[in-house]
Order: sequence, then structure tokens, then C-alpha cells
Amino acid sequence: MYKIHFEDRFIVISSEPDRLQKYGLFHKFNDTKEFYKLISDFQEDTSLHSINVYGTDIKHIWRIFRIYFTEVSAAGGLVRHSSGRYLFLERRGKVDLPKGHVEPGEKAEDCALREVAEECGISGHTIVKPLIPSYHTYTLKGISYLKRTDWFLMNYDGSMISEPQRSEGITSVMWLFPDEISRIKNRAWLSLIDLINTCVLKNG
Repeated sequence: MYKIHFEDRFIVISSEPDRLQKYGLFHKFNDTKEFYKLISDFQEDTSLHSINVYGTDIKHIWRIFRIYFTEVSAAGGLVRHSSGRYLFLERRGKVDLPKGHVEPGEKAEDCALREVAEECGISGHTIVKPLIPSYHTYTLKGISYLKRTDWFLMNYDGSMISEPQRSEGITSVMWLFPDEISRIKNRAWLSLIDLINTCVLKNG
């Protein structure tokens, strides 16, 4: 299954209809032209919250979906402090995690470590394991982009620095215990909420 975020809306691609949650529309994949029109209409019609596109050959559907977009790569970190707190930041009015574009020739792991250091001013953080990547789309100068962000769980035991990289639009840095995270959910991107639910709250 693939979940692609369009800001706080999404398309899920699955091999069978996903009956576990409600969708604005279920669509069985038939052909590429029809699928591309569906994507285009979804981009324009923001009243439709979600679509479940399904078909037996999910790899083929995913490949066709990706061709529609110009792909870009990013990486970021979910930082867990030795105190049990997790690092979050606020960027342009939205709660987010430190992340950024992968530079040419750079590994996703190195990018994630670099972005955490640059955006949050910490050092000595280490990667524990990779997390499930997230996908989201955006349009810039008439071009539709699909961004894959590779996420990594990181450990850190240094000072909980709270001075952000303001040049990147970051206005605050927060260190929160899992039971404090619920208070920021209404200001977080849907993709971030999915990551929190899976990697923080589900595991305690």
C-alpha cells in the first residue's frame, strides 16, 4: 500500500479496496489516461479529502503514478532524547520534523543527520534505524512534484537546544514527551501525524 499526501488530503494505492477507513472516492484502476485525469481533478478539487485507487498490480499502478510527477528526494530525522522526549519544530505555522532535500551524491542517512544538525543546532545524534518513508506532492511554477522523504529514528543525549534555524522559516523547537504530543496534532501535517502514530505513540 502507498499513501501519498496532497497537503492534508491523500490518495492511497492498494491491491484491494481499503475498507479500514472512509474515503471520499473508491476507484478501480483501468487505464493510464483515466488515472491521470483522476489525479489532475483531485489536485484541483480540494473539496475531495481522499481517494483509494486499487488494482491487482499495485507495482504497475505505483509506477504509473510516479511517472505523472517530477520526483525529488528528501530525508529527515525523528530525534529521541535520552530523557524520553522527542524533537519537533514549527515551520511556517506548521509542526514538522527537521528535513531537507538530498544533495547530489549524498546518501539519505547523511542528509538526515545534516538537516537535523543544521535546522536544530544539535550534534552527536546517531541513527538507530530507518522508518517508513513518506510521500507528498506539491506544485511549483506549474510543475507537479512528488517528494519522497526517507525518515530515520535517531538517538541524542546532548543539550536540548531550543534555538532554531530561522532562515529556513523555523520559529520554534520543542522537546516533548509522548503524552504531550497530542497538543500539537492540530498544527501538524497529516503525514507527520501518521509518522507519530506509528513510530511514537504506538510503541509507547
